[in-house]
Amino acid sequence: MKFLILEPNNWFATLLLAHGAGGAMDSPAMQKSAEALADAGFKVVRFEFQYMAARRDGLRKPPPRADKLLREFHDAVDALDTRGPLFVGGKSMGGRVASTVADELHAEGKISGLVCLGYPFHPPDKPEKMRTAHLKGLQTPTLICHGSRDPFGTREEVAGYELSDRIHIFWLEDGDHDLKPRKRISGFTASDHLASMAEQTADWAKRVLAP
Repeated sequence: MKFLILEPNNWFATLLLAHGAGGAMDSPAMQKSAEALADAGFKVVRFEFQYMAARRDGLRKPPPRADKLLREFHDAVDALDTRGPLFVGGKSMGGRVASTVADELHAEGKISGLVCLGYPFHPPDKPEKMRTAHLKGLQTPTLICHGSRDPFGTREEVAGYELSDRIHIFWLEDGDHDLKPRKRISGFTASDHLASMAEQTADWAKRVLAP
């Protein structure tokens, strides 16, 4: 399994990230998020599911159902050569897959927590197709960094969901599914939001790790 690794000096924890349904591990959104998280003190490790890796060889495979990717996420954790605390997560679909395996990994002592960057609570324009059933009883410490106008679940929509008390949501004002705001409306830039996301994620992770 191939990994992309950003390893800053004096990192305090590893964060293993999976990509979204349509963007590879080196997509601009993943790259910028990884750089911001590395600046905040994480050793950031990215990997690709097999269908996405196959696209590099010219095979245009569509993403499978999220539940078909669970084994691959387990394999990535097992293949990772790391020391110190490990957090797992991903962007959109990658975070959804990570959230599905998180409790098992946490119970086995393999991970300290879960980080989701733009969780896909439901498909755009289909709020009735919820992807939250497993989030109601989630036991793993979890941070979801989410844009307030994300079409996969707005702030107003998410406020009505039944979610585990182990889940903390950090809202990025006017952010979309890539956490990007409209500067003229919000006063923030995409870089502002990524820096805030990374800072909040590092602060949260350190609280999780505190004795």
